[in-house]
Formats: sequence, C-alpha cells, structure tokens
Amino acid sequence: MTDKRFLPEGYHAIAPGKLANVVTFLEMTARPDRPARPTPAGYTLTEIDHWDNEAFLRLYKAIGWEWLWTSRLLMSETELTARLARPGNRSFCPTKDGQRMGVLEMDFADPTNVEISFFGLVPEAIGGGIGGWLMDQAIALAFDRPETKRLWLHTCHFDSPQALPFYQRMGFRPYARAVEVHDDPRLLGRLDPAAGPHVPLIADARWPDGL
Repeated sequence: MTDKRFLPEGYHAIAPGKLANVVTFLEMTARPDRPARPTPAGYTLTEIDHWDNEAFLRLYKAIGWEWLWTSRLLMSETELTARLARPGNRSFCPTKDGQRMGVLEMDFADPTNVEISFFGLVPEAIGGGIGGWLMDQAIALAFDRPETKRLWLHTCHFDSPQALPFYQRMGFRPYARAVEVHDDPRLLGRLDPAAGPHVPLIADARWPDGL
C-alpha cells in the first residue's frame, strides 16, 4: 500500500504562479568536538531585542534576493510582526562598523529541539570565515543550555549550492527531505523580477505536452 504521506514517483503539476523546491532537513545532537572559531576582526554579534519590520525585510532581501528567500515576504505586516516577536524567538546580527552583515534567527520555543530558522550573510560578508564563526555562535547558544538535545535547520535547492555542504562540514547530518510549494514572490510584486536568476520566472505556466 502506498503511504499517502509521500508523493508517488513521477511528475506532479505545479499550479501557475507557484514554485516548488526540494528541502533538506539537517540536525546535530551534540556539540561538535572542535574549538570554536575566533571572532573575525571588526565583528561583534548583536542580539536584536525588537525588529522594525522594514529594517528586517531590507536585511532579509539583501541576504536572500539571489536565493529567493520567500517565507517572510509572503506574510502580512501583522503576521510578520507576530512571527518576529513570537515567544522563544531570538535574533542576532553579525555587525561590523555599525552595519548588520547578516542574520541568525533561532527558535527556542521547544527547549529540547532548537531550530535555526534563518542563517545568512549579505554578499559582501561571504568569505573570510564569517559564516563558520556565526554558526559556531549558534551552536554555542543552543548547547550551552543543558536542556538542548537537538539543533536543527533546513535548506533547499534554491539556496546557494555552498549551503548544504557548509552545514554538513559544521557537523549537521541530513535526515529528511520534503517538497515545498509556495507562491512565487516575484509574480506578487514582493521581490524584483530579476531576483533568483537561477530559477526561471514563468508567468504563464502550463503542463508540458506528453507528460
């Protein structure tokens, strides 16, 4: 009997205006046995006690424009405000010369299973070990708490091709895959049509002949 939780083999039509991508879930269940990376010169890690929605989305787009980060763009103002202020949610920014150079968002709502809900750097901060240092900070924030049993995150094939191998090098183990279907924010005017150039914009999608 086919398990109805899973897509059967073969092609599956995606509605016009939608995107579908393959999501990989990864986890670690103990702090890696290695020294933490030193703080890069000029950087500090700053916790954000309260986000202004406009400031958050500006940074979110700067990080995710190329990779079609979408989830927060598809929220209403009210939904975004509530999500950023949700109990257990903590946000941090690697900061240099007063500028926010990325975002680390962690969800501690389940004290034993901590999620890294967003992790990324602006393009000019990529390289030089910033990402490794930032991930070491996330790992410490999780496993410095005795109740943490598991730290997990997800990435997808729309993301940078460096993302998945980076997470694995940092000690995360892939454990599941899923297909995510969502609106294309470019067609909704939430993101510039030139964003995500590796994912073609299809305004008039139709089912391929012969499939």
